[in-house]
Amino acid sequence: MKVLSVDPALRNTGYAVLERQITSGRKPSYEAITYGVIENGRKIRQSMCLVAIREQLREVIEKHQPEVCAVEGVIYVQSFKTAITMGAARGAAILSAAEFGLEIFEYAPKRVKQAVVGKGAADKQQVAFMIRALLGLKETPPHDAADALAIGLAHFYEHDPSRVTALADKPSAL
Repeated sequence: MKVLSVDPALRNTGYAVLERQITSGRKPSYEAITYGVIENGRKIRQSMCLVAIREQLREVIEKHQPEVCAVEGVIYVQSFKTAITMGAARGAAILSAAEFGLEIFEYAPKRVKQAVVGKGAADKQQVAFMIRALLGLKETPPHDAADALAIGLAHFYEHDPSRVTALADKPSAL
């Protein structure tokens, strides 16, 4: 099974496609098929950033054919402007996945960190380090890509009946 996972932001959207392999009698293994960051410069209008997010994610979906999408849930921010901007980027990512008929799941940032690091208050460096170790990557991915990889792993962990430590609350499907 393949999952597209997205850590949406207007200027730096992290994305990843992970695959779970299940071999009879063995624990599942996970592979990062691709990952990266959709970077939109400061001079690019917000509307064009949203188009870039949608289009680049469409290309990833067309190329790698994931079956589902996992996206970071809404986070608390102190500024309404920031919340609206983040929501718009999230909407562009969700639209891209929805256009391909992918079922979309959302995961709270604390749940993702708990799943991959073991504590919900982990910082970005801890997440990136654990992602490198868990996936056997040769280099530590950029923080936004590492967050996307972590979201994908959290999705697989949540939907793996053989795991003893399931996440406490179930993800919400969009």
